[in-house]
Amino acid sequence: MRTSLVLAALVGVFAVFAVGLHDHGFTSETNLLNIVRQAAPVTVMAVAVVFVLSAGQIDLSLGAVVALAAVTTAKLLESAGIVPAVAAGLGVGLAAGALNGLLVTVLRLPSFLVTLATLFIVTGLARTLSDLRSIAIASDGFVAVFGSGDLGPVPGLAVWGLGAVALGHFGLHHTRFGAHVLATGDNAAAARLAGIRIERVRFGVLTLSGAAAALAGILYAGRLGGATYTLGESDLLIVIAAVVIGGTRLFGGKGSVIGALLGSLLLATLTNGLILWGLSSSEQLIAQGVLLLTAIALTLREPAA
Repeated sequence: MRTSLVLAALVGVFAVFAVGLHDHGFTSETNLLNIVRQAAPVTVMAVAVVFVLSAGQIDLSLGAVVALAAVTTAKLLESAGIVPAVAAGLGVGLAAGALNGLLVTVLRLPSFLVTLATLFIVTGLARTLSDLRSIAIASDGFVAVFGSGDLGPVPGLAVWGLGAVALGHFGLHHTRFGAHVLATGDNAAAARLAGIRIERVRFGVLTLSGAAAALAGILYAGRLGGATYTLGESDLLIVIAAVVIGGTRLFGGKGSVIGALLGSLLLATLTNGLILWGLSSSEQLIAQGVLLLTAIALTLREPAA
């Protein structure tokens, strides 16, 4: 039911903009593909955040990892080639996620505080590595695979996003790991008594989050044809909003990957339409906040005791 509500909201927002902006090219093929490309990196991160929140954790370092992975990949592309550069970018994300996981599980620290600290560390590394400058990407092959290339009529970025959704949906609902994630987030003590190694689950979801953020950073670099230390600065709130709108419970135990996809598309459509309507960035933030509050009221309100 919650997924249906999000889908209905997406259709409603699209219909409003299609009518109100029919003279501004909102429904043109170019603009619709732009919405899809804009939503793809957010969708990749949202899939991982579904696992993180479903396990009762949170990752505040998401946006910082996006920037560091993008900068690392862009710096290495010219000298090392596509494969080593992409591997290094993904490695950065895996390392950051694994560090978060180790600090949470071994030292038994709250993920909120751990990832807040690593956010500052990773942000500093991205700024140091980039020397506060944008890094252009001249590799046509990289841009074709991770950016503006197409697979037939389908944008390459959409393929990455849908691939993440397919894997995430299957992993959450049809694997033992997914069942353990939901059980851990629902009641960690009961999950431990049932023989679930909750430390391994928490380590796994935080590592997954780091890897997804790194992939999103690489996709941003491919789409924009360059990387900068400011990439991903606003992504954390957007991703969490998309996941919450999609029906994932903030405090664990329930998640929806399909809902996260719809939430990502809803926010991308809203942002695109508001830009074409001429709203300022501050007015766009207000509209996004109202949408999030409405979605919470409609889909996440707890029944009265």
